[in-house]
Amino acid sequence: MAHFCSINGEIMPAERGHIFINDIGLLRGYGLFDYCRTYGGQAFMRDLYLQRFERSAALMGISFPFQKDSIWQQMDELHQRTGMQDISFRLVLTGGYTPDGVTPAESPNLLIITEDIPYVAPEKFTKGIHIITDEYLRELPEIKSTNYVRLIMLRHQIKAAGAVDVLFHKNGTVSELSRSNLFLFHGNTLVTPDTNILKGITRHVTLQLAKNIYKIEERPVTLEELWQADEVFTTGTTKRIMPITMIDGKPVADGKPGRNTLRLLEAFNELTKSINA
Repeated sequence: MAHFCSINGEIMPAERGHIFINDIGLLRGYGLFDYCRTYGGQAFMRDLYLQRFERSAALMGISFPFQKDSIWQQMDELHQRTGMQDISFRLVLTGGYTPDGVTPAESPNLLIITEDIPYVAPEKFTKGIHIITDEYLRELPEIKSTNYVRLIMLRHQIKAAGAVDVLFHKNGTVSELSRSNLFLFHGNTLVTPDTNILKGITRHVTLQLAKNIYKIEERPVTLEELWQADEVFTTGTTKRIMPITMIDGKPVADGKPGRNTLRLLEAFNELTKSINA
């Protein structure tokens, strides 16, 4: 099936989409994005994703002269044109066309693109994933900016380690993975970092699912604390609730996904199955 995009409200096949070379997002990295997916043909938590998208724009100082209903209409039309039940949406906002290479335009550029949902092998949920750590703190952690240079520079190191992602930490305190949030269990206490992170929508849903089952602590988490954890997992739009069973070549606890992690994954899966049921 074909994919489509909307550029400032004009819909076209994705392969025909383009912006001009003086876009400040291209020249200076002055841009942000958000990303959501559908379940059962319905965009999951799209209001929360758009709220975060708008908040990122406000924090970055990019104007947002767009109506929510108009964005939803464009997404619905793009979705319909693909002919697919489940897809993902990538929303990109740049500072627009700059006259001098440093001054943003009065009118930003809004791109909405449909994409295939990335395939995640089922065994990753039953066996867990391996990650590495890297001492690094994103410059604007609360903004979903388009700057993923650090991850791209580390891609060979991640692959060489047999890992699938990287966990960032600074001065002994962990923050988040490159594209997802971190959680750990100490017994039946669920802990997640609360500073220097992008507060993910799946993170929010996970906390809602867990609040009546576990004690929850949102607080700083040390790198050393990971080695005392009974379970570690990550949450994200494509990862959902993903067990982490090895960090820097060392197993987490017994090296298997924990029962609490799998319980939350089951609850999350049940939630998404109920959509449009």
